[in-house]
Amino acid sequence: MAGLQGSGKTSACGKLAAHLKGQEKKVALAACDVYRPAAVEQLEVIGKRARVQVYQQGTERNPVDIAEWALGKAKSEDIDVLIIDTAGRLHVDEDMMKELARLKKRVKPHNVLLVLDAMTGQDAVNVAEQFSEVADFDGVILTKLDGDARGGAALSVQQVTGKPIKFVSTGEAVGSFEQFHPDRMASRIMGMGDMLSFIEKAEKAVDEDDAQALEKKIMSSGLTLDDFHNQLKQIRRMGSMTSMLKMIPGFAGNKQLRGLKVEERDLDRIQAIITSMTSEERRRPEVIKGSRRKRIAAGSGTTVQAVSRLIKQFGEMQKMMKTLKKGGMPQLSQFMGGQR
Repeated sequence: MAGLQGSGKTSACGKLAAHLKGQEKKVALAACDVYRPAAVEQLEVIGKRARVQVYQQGTERNPVDIAEWALGKAKSEDIDVLIIDTAGRLHVDEDMMKELARLKKRVKPHNVLLVLDAMTGQDAVNVAEQFSEVADFDGVILTKLDGDARGGAALSVQQVTGKPIKFVSTGEAVGSFEQFHPDRMASRIMGMGDMLSFIEKAEKAVDEDDAQALEKKIMSSGLTLDDFHNQLKQIRRMGSMTSMLKMIPGFAGNKQLRGLKVEERDLDRIQAIITSMTSEERRRPEVIKGSRRKRIAAGSGTTVQAVSRLIKQFGEMQKMMKTLKKGGMPQLSQFMGGQR
């Protein structure tokens, strides 16, 4: 993995590792950025998040030697894919290219991926062009592609370099990473959504048995805050809620909805409140009164008002589920084309 400082390269290493692990691959990361402060520590944190092994020897050894050592470790431990995080620079320079050339000669990677920050727009295209002039790479990863206006950079990079865009990162979460599909990107740019990607993410994130069990609970009016919390965790594994909404046809093209953003911090607060409750309180939120609300607020780092608001909203959700059970479901089924 190559790229400039600030492009999101190290984070992309972890996201790619998690993506490959989801394809039943045994993956490891190699920390070969010995120049940027705390780069090794950052990769270790990201590796834990992606639940993959990180090979590192600190910052005193030559990065090419570290890469060769890591490759030997990966082979001895039957690793399928080793992702090498190389050093970035503030701009494409001679030292960066020489080190990359030495590393390629020593470890002979199957793929060299250039990581580009889509937020920089035309600058990302310029970096890709400079890189292609002095180093041979196999494909591109575009990071921070969470805005429709920046989709044009993807088209320009491929046109200028002739190299394919292989993956895109659409948010901060480990799961906000996907294989690049030109037709789907064009659909997003035009405000037509991307239901195929949405469905693929849902299939990966949501357990089918859990979904069937949840449906039974909803139909029997037995939905609890535990169930709600479990579903929230599964949905968040799909990526940021804002990026998910933009995949829904008509969302990006709707002037009223276009500026809508779901703050991930708000979802963090909801999860903190629920996890601060006892198992009984999550099963029977109606028992949560004054002193309990104060305790939950203190335990979650929120306010009593926030706790009260969540309990009220959950109560309204339960009422809606009861309405669906009494006759709303056929109408909903008809609205969705008869499919459940």
